Amino acid sequence: MYRSCISGFLAGVTVLVSVTQVAGQQTCKPALTVKDVQFSEMQPPTLERRWTAVVSVDASRCGTTTGHVKIGFSRLKENGVEIELLEQSAWSPPSVRASVDFWADEAVEAYWIDKVAACPCAR
Repeated sequence: MYRSCISGFLAGVTVLVSVTQVAGQQTCKPALTVKDVQFSEMQPPTLERRWTAVVSVDASRCGTTTGHVKIGFSRLKENGVEIELLEQSAWSPPSVRASVDFWADEAVEAYWIDKVAACPCAR
């Protein structure tokens, strides 16, 4: 009985130590900056317009070279309700091009970097 208690205690300590090590790993995020924003003219036959931007990526703090980001938009509609939407994109250094299509009666009121997936910190 005494041996099984000691075995159980040691197993519990081993699990606790390994969980603590995993939880103790630091996470970082790349620094992202939106630049060179453009909104195209209407494109026939759909009359859509394309919002494009270059997202500059500084991932020097990260131990990985790719990840995900969500870019938020406040969309204005000529005869409709303003809504906010999120578009997911991938990031990788030094920059990536992001684009979203809008209908002819829509415009982008504002845009922002909404969520950047954490990455393991570089050592």
